[in-house]
Amino acid sequence: MGEGITINRTKLAVDKLISRYKTNDPYEIAEAKNIIIIHEPLGSTLGYHSTYKRIHFIHINYDLGSTWQRFVCAHELGHAIMHPKVNTPFLRANTFFSVDRIEREANTFAVELLIPDYIIHGYENTSRSIYQIAASCGIPKELANLKDLRK
Repeated sequence: MGEGITINRTKLAVDKLISRYKTNDPYEIAEAKNIIIIHEPLGSTLGYHSTYKRIHFIHINYDLGSTWQRFVCAHELGHAIMHPKVNTPFLRANTFFSVDRIEREANTFAVELLIPDYIIHGYENTSRSIYQIAASCGIPKELANLKDLRK
């Protein structure tokens, strides 16, 4: 699957969620979708998504600052929506399957959710770069380039 197709599919999924739930807040969307969020000590792990008996959980490292927790929540929500049956820790430990595409999709999902098009449009007549806009939305600068700026 090409990069553009992945971005389009991800962007469409995010746009649909924002339209349906009238918010881009990952916590509110997770709650509306009955996804349980657990803040817990995870050491060096930022977070992960799991399921148990068809119940989805987002685990977030409570040692992170609130901005990072929000990004991790958005990223893991991306896994819950885009990859609901994929067990990435299992894949990493037990297969040769590359999880890079899955992680890239979850990062793209988080970026599209936290910087929806209406926020970008609000900055059209300013000199702010995508990196400055991303920082104000809690997106790590290394991931700002994942935002699809096509109209």
